[in-house]
Amino acid sequence: MGNACIDAHQHLWRYLPPGPAWMGQNMEVLRRDFLIGDLRAVTAEAGVTGTIVVETERTIAETEWLAQVAASHDLICGVVGWAPLTIPRSASELERIAALPKMKAVRHPIHDEPDDQFVLRDDFNRGIGELKQFDLGYDVLIFEKHLPQTIEFVDRHPNQTFILDHVAKPRIRDRVVEPWRNNIRELARRPNVYCKISGMVTEADWDTWSDAGLSPYFDTVLEAFTPKRLMFGTDWPVVTLASSYRRWVDTVRVAIAQLSADERDWILAKTAIKAYRLATA
Repeated sequence: MGNACIDAHQHLWRYLPPGPAWMGQNMEVLRRDFLIGDLRAVTAEAGVTGTIVVETERTIAETEWLAQVAASHDLICGVVGWAPLTIPRSASELERIAALPKMKAVRHPIHDEPDDQFVLRDDFNRGIGELKQFDLGYDVLIFEKHLPQTIEFVDRHPNQTFILDHVAKPRIRDRVVEPWRNNIRELARRPNVYCKISGMVTEADWDTWSDAGLSPYFDTVLEAFTPKRLMFGTDWPVVTLASSYRRWVDTVRVAIAQLSADERDWILAKTAIKAYRLATA
């Protein structure tokens, strides 16, 4: 492994009760502030040298705050913010957001939309079509049921960089691999799509997950995307529902241990640097 190790998916937040809608039952451990000092502590212990911080509130105010924090701390290499992609004047908002410090991409939580076909909406696709001119990537946050329409959506934007979060949230808890595996393989045929090895333990049984239980999902994305389009992420602090930060980092390192040093470097740093156009790591 090289010296650089980038956590391509983590969060920071200032907790305000009752918290965001996604923060449901059995998530009491998340109901507090998670700030840069907390992040420094867990990354230092795990040998992580840089991170990408990702939105959780779906507000421009949060995006501006994340960029402000990132500007003041070298540990954070990039920001994935939120932008109102479906509004008629989204380009002017995107121009402003793209100018924020270390802004690399935006995302919208597609898996929270009641319409399973949301990614095919005209207004959303118009907004996505404006990202390229501002040099912004797009993080895709979906459940595995959204994969077929996401493939169609990606095909509408062949020049846009997409980063798939959390391996599309397969049904790991139920040990279901298909049709997720076939759909992942199909999506990975698009060279403009990258994938994050993240968010897996919270889709598994929080108390009983194991490396062996995750291996079919690891193996699938490794074969489908190859190391040059795979990147490691923790989804911290959400990961703490099922794992310590260090345990997840070690789990990924064990899962990729059989790869060459160069392949490991791609997964642990170089893919994130390329996909998010990071200046430093």
